Amino acid sequence: MSEVAAGLVSPEVSVVMPCLNESATVASCVRKARAALERAGLDGEVVVADNGSDDGSPALAEAAGARVVPAPVRGYGAAYLAGLEAARGDYLVLGDADDSYDFGAVPEFVAALRAGNDVVLGSRFRGRILPGAMPWLHRYVGNPVLSGLLSLFFGRRVSDAHCGLRAMTREASRRMRLRSSGMEFASEMVALAIRQGLRVAEIPVTYYPRGGRSKLRSFRDGWRHLRFMLLLSPTPLFLLPGLAALLVGLLGLVALLPGPVRVGAVRLDYHFMFVASAAAILGLQLVVLGLAAKTYARGELAIAGDRWLALLDGHFSLERGLLVGLSLVAAGLGINGWILASWLRSGRGSLFAVRPALLGLSLVVLGAQAAFGSFFLSILRDDPRR
Repeated sequence: MSEVAAGLVSPEVSVVMPCLNESATVASCVRKARAALERAGLDGEVVVADNGSDDGSPALAEAAGARVVPAPVRGYGAAYLAGLEAARGDYLVLGDADDSYDFGAVPEFVAALRAGNDVVLGSRFRGRILPGAMPWLHRYVGNPVLSGLLSLFFGRRVSDAHCGLRAMTREASRRMRLRSSGMEFASEMVALAIRQGLRVAEIPVTYYPRGGRSKLRSFRDGWRHLRFMLLLSPTPLFLLPGLAALLVGLLGLVALLPGPVRVGAVRLDYHFMFVASAAAILGLQLVVLGLAAKTYARGELAIAGDRWLALLDGHFSLERGLLVGLSLVAAGLGINGWILASWLRSGRGSLFAVRPALLGLSLVVLGAQAAFGSFFLSILRDDPRR
């Protein structure tokens, strides 16, 4: 037994494989990974994170030369997290144990890390996808759409965000603080690598038809990826829709204040003013939530370098927020006070001041949102634990 295998010295490379009932393929994957390490002269180990297999997979993996560690929490990401925690190498290569990837490519991933990259992603779309390896829905809809959204949300083009063969340095793993337990683990790694400013590279890989039964559930797991990206992307989820709604709502309120507006054959009147008021109120709420989410992410996930947060840091303070909020409240109350005074002067007769009253009410609500939102943002920003 080598010193690496005996645990006397730390290996340079750890190949980590999650495993749940992969008895048909796990031994072959372990042997291929070990052979690739030996051919390249790399000191390495193969770590199989068993996620509760009941088909003998752990014994087969161990007999093939892997170090098997338990991953008691169920889930694709949870298995990887357990394997990464147990891995001892400086370079971490992650690959599925279903024989859909060629572990002979491990030295290529290590070489890319040695060249200065922090994270290296395999790309099936820049490599080869063999017949029968990927369903039509995944190849032409699911993967391209999800990879495109990830690229859009996080500002970095990635051709294949969900390839099951990838690598990273131990320092990158530490900085990313990965935590997702499900299939969204793949998206999390890419998203956090980009957010942390890590150097990310892609290399082409070949995708083979998998052995054994697939655990992937297309729509459920696709939604998990999309949900994760949205939760980590306050700009497209909160800020952009919020700013658009706030702007459209305010413009609508001001434009309809003097009276109806005709746009072509359409006459815009009171009902559209109510819609504009609701849009402005909802818009400001979304903006506050978006800024709060970004502030939370900076403290909880150690994410920095965001232009929205830079804008917030440069121009926002609790006092300024309160000043804006109370000014809006005062303006709204002033409008409604003017309406009340006009009604009293007229002898308390018929009262029909819907337009200015709606504007005044909207300003009061917007001001209250701005004031209390400023307190909320300040609580998040000034929390000493962050």
